Amino acid sequence: MSDEKNVTKPDLSPAAERALAEAAERRAKQEQKEQELESKRVGEKGGPSEERVRYGDWEKAGRAVDF
Repeated sequence: MSDEKNVTKPDLSPAAERALAEAAERRAKQEQKEQELESKRVGEKGGPSEERVRYGDWEKAGRAVDF
């Protein structure tokens, strides 16, 4: 095993540095787009409700039952 203190980063070519910068920019745009979509997301139709599988006829002694 090596110490992280002794590890040096290799020198990157200008093309590699540009590629890394472009990838970081694409990731930032994708994250922003995902956040916008998440903010527009609507919950369940008719409002949030309890899970049917966990209550009532669908559960017997802690096990989900399908008729």
